[in-house]
Amino acid sequence: MITARQKVLAHLKKTRSASAREIARALKMSAPNVRHHLSVLRSDGRVEFVSVNNREGRGRPEKIFSLSQAALGDNLPVLVDALLSEKIDSGKVGRSIAQSQGLTQSAPNQPMARRLAFLVEKLNEMNYQAHWEAGAEGPRVVFGRCPYAKVIEKHPELCKMDEALLDIALERSVTRLQKKEVGPRGLCPFLFQVG
Repeated sequence: MITARQKVLAHLKKTRSASAREIARALKMSAPNVRHHLSVLRSDGRVEFVSVNNREGRGRPEKIFSLSQAALGDNLPVLVDALLSEKIDSGKVGRSIAQSQGLTQSAPNQPMARRLAFLVEKLNEMNYQAHWEAGAEGPRVVFGRCPYAKVIEKHPELCKMDEALLDIALERSVTRLQKKEVGPRGLCPFLFQVG
């Protein structure tokens, strides 16, 4: 059975954008009910607010909604797969990403804990869901998610790229200790020992 939210999403996919009133009229739902569903869909990132329709100066302006870019999807996995099919130098790409994302801005004379905290913050901006933890042999960096999950199976060199990225960011040798299988949500925990 199709839920009310699925109907709202389907309508927005068909019309590209609409107000709560327009959706309510098209789906034969109440406007407050549609506004509630739009609010939930906005909070989970499937719908976004795009503009305000002034309705020719009469009444309150209406908010116009559309599907979010995340809900629309993209062709990035196809592009990445094609680009990675060309031979790349994982270390060079890792260095480039580390520099472009500001991972090398941590001062080398800072304590390791502060450098790791800075690194984790930057990695999480890049969707790794990373954290660091103390270990008997030294600190470890853990990736809770693989942002390349859609293409990693065909391109394991991305794991080497991540290893190089950590080496460069921490200015220390980093060794990958383990990798678990990529799960349904892109979960791919990595454990890196910082030397």
